[in-house]
Amino acid sequence: MFKMVKSSMVLSFVLAMTLVFAACGTAEKSTTNPSASTQAQSTIAPSQKPAETVELTVSAAASMTDALKDIQKAYETKNPTIKLNFNFGASGALQQQIEQGAPADLFLSAATKNMKALVDKQLIDTNQQKKLLTNELVAVIASDAKAPIGNVGDLSKAEVKNVAIGIPESVPAGSYAKEALTNTKLWDSLQSKMVQGKDVRQVLQYVETGNADVGFVYKTDALTSQKVKVAFAVDPKTYTPVEYPIGIVKATKHSKEAEGFYTYLQSKEALDVFVKYGFTTLN
Repeated sequence: MFKMVKSSMVLSFVLAMTLVFAACGTAEKSTTNPSASTQAQSTIAPSQKPAETVELTVSAAASMTDALKDIQKAYETKNPTIKLNFNFGASGALQQQIEQGAPADLFLSAATKNMKALVDKQLIDTNQQKKLLTNELVAVIASDAKAPIGNVGDLSKAEVKNVAIGIPESVPAGSYAKEALTNTKLWDSLQSKMVQGKDVRQVLQYVETGNADVGFVYKTDALTSQKVKVAFAVDPKTYTPVEYPIGIVKATKHSKEAEGFYTYLQSKEALDVFVKYGFTTLN
């Protein structure tokens, strides 16, 4: 009888300990492992991949440098997945680069003829380009210049040794200057004084550094420098109106993003920046 009682007590003790260990194991699993429903949710939840950055190459006239850099900050802040890479230069040179297959998503020209050339060659769709801004041609001299230059006729004076213009064949500002000087009968007589720059910003630099007594640039360029001052505004009747068209290059691999920036450039927010830098809007 005693043995049976003892055996019963042992069995009871073993059973009790088994239940205790089982309870501990369950508690440990619930602590260290997620619940079945959580595991299921984890299994079906889609993985969150960071959005890829799209880089847009914008070929733009050198005279737009300061305004576009301002616009870049605002646009990239609002569109963190877009990176704008600018290729600044003479509009004619940029046109040739696009014709030769250089990567570009948008083209911003300082002359309608350069945009028209690309439209004619079907490199830019006529429905995805438009005139956006206008500018004015001025003659600038160094801020501390003593040369008596107050009108285009003064360029013929002996005191004026060097007259800087952009290369007329590739730089719209140079083409406008040549047109104005031709119409005022001064082009031929000033040839010996001519210094040509690869773009309008180089012409500005020639005057800033004293390598030219006077230079033909846009009003917007003159406003960017404290080292020069406007000697005179060129008579607008003597040259073709300065118009800036913008367009999307057909070869772009980022049509949606290019269209987004193209549209933004026409917004009031962007146009206000252009106006701040001296451009006049057409809208």
